[in-house]
Amino acid sequence: MTKYIIAIDQSTTATKAILFDENGKLVGKNSFPHKQIYPREGWVEHNPREIYNNTILSIKDLVEKTGIEKNDVIAIAITNQRETTLLWDRDGTPVHNAIVWKCSRATEIIRQDSIFSQADYIKDATGINLSPYFSAAKAKWICDHVKVKEGTLFGTMDSWLVWKLTGNHATDYSNASRTQLFNINVNKWDEKIIGIFDLNKLNFPEVKSSDEIYGHTTAEGFFEKEIPVTGIMGDSHGALFAQKCFDIGTGKATFGTGSSVMINIGNQPKKSKYGLATSIAWAIDGHVEYVFEGNINSSGDTMKWLAEEMDLMEDVRESEEIALSVGSTNGLYLVPAFHGLGAPHWNYDCAGLICGIKRDTTKNHIIRAGAESIAYQICDITNAAAKDMGKTVDILNVDGGATRDTFLMQFVSDILRAKLIKSEIEEYSAMGAMYAAGLAVGLWKDKQEIAKIKTINDEFSPEMDEEKANNLYSGWQEALKRTMG
Repeated sequence: MTKYIIAIDQSTTATKAILFDENGKLVGKNSFPHKQIYPREGWVEHNPREIYNNTILSIKDLVEKTGIEKNDVIAIAITNQRETTLLWDRDGTPVHNAIVWKCSRATEIIRQDSIFSQADYIKDATGINLSPYFSAAKAKWICDHVKVKEGTLFGTMDSWLVWKLTGNHATDYSNASRTQLFNINVNKWDEKIIGIFDLNKLNFPEVKSSDEIYGHTTAEGFFEKEIPVTGIMGDSHGALFAQKCFDIGTGKATFGTGSSVMINIGNQPKKSKYGLATSIAWAIDGHVEYVFEGNINSSGDTMKWLAEEMDLMEDVRESEEIALSVGSTNGLYLVPAFHGLGAPHWNYDCAGLICGIKRDTTKNHIIRAGAESIAYQICDITNAAAKDMGKTVDILNVDGGATRDTFLMQFVSDILRAKLIKSEIEEYSAMGAMYAAGLAVGLWKDKQEIAKIKTINDEFSPEMDEEKANNLYSGWQEALKRTMG
């Protein structure tokens, strides 16, 4: 009798349920989108109730669609959009919509003297630059604008789903490390930073290893017996785990709404001198490992903007064919600073820019420039990581929906001057959470056993002349200077 794990991938735009068998093979999946709420320019919210309802719906739909027996499901894992933040009462009532990771409303929070003056301490303790991107400023914004009771629960989307499914208030180390409230040097919630952001009245989740049992659920009575909830990991961390980047110097790029580049740096936190964050990769069996990380605010979202807001193409899936149709951008660059620029620039005051427009510029050139902007931003981060580590990044594992675009993957390889390794499976964040859940329920003994699981890979190596690639990247850097003033 085959056993199965359901991995919930609670992403920025949808809640997905992915079914894996006991050998780690993907058996089935679905996706239920949730509404993107824009109260004003630059603000983004999600309805937590809608997301939980979609989680239950996705579990039921997946089991019914694949035809498996309910009793054969041995665990439910969760991977999630990370810095998205919400507060809720003990009866499960959110006090406000969830504030999404890319929302810019908390920019004024971090400029307050009482917070900005502590930026150095915050960076040293948490490994990340003071920014409205992270959960601390978002939570303070909620507390400043909504009446919040003593003992109100704080969390990211993983802890919200764990609470709703099990009644337990918990998160994992990877998500905790992205809140800007967790001290990665001692691996505890930092009481000083909690005080700096005036969040003392909040109740913070217990922080657990990804392969611990977080509780049990029947998914609102769908399962006849309780199923363990385990395998909790932030989405980028899950992808790194699934790519089996267990050794120092191994890394990956996840292409989603935004993008994340992570490089494993081992079991000690190291400080970046070149604008990268230091985050916790994961904790497995109580052992914590760390990464250098850089996040891109807009990658897939850039192509979505070109299709939906600018109406330059009917569907983002057309972008590869369009990009190839023009051969180059004809000197045009698009810097998608819709919500400012993340790592390694950390500039939230700038706006997006299109430069190099000529009389013969067409919409196809703009679309290609949008795709190329993804590669340039990946290169910004890998170059910073190379400086921090003192060695180049020669191989980069890649995952996410945009890896279907062979033009984009080849262009990334050309600009990075690195080999890309792409698996046939796109759902790497979910797969990483599934592997952690499998460790918890005894499917695998340790990471070394997981490392032996074979996957089919495709590879991209640099084909563009190096001088041409360097010239294109130099043009991007000039466009960045214009964007940031």
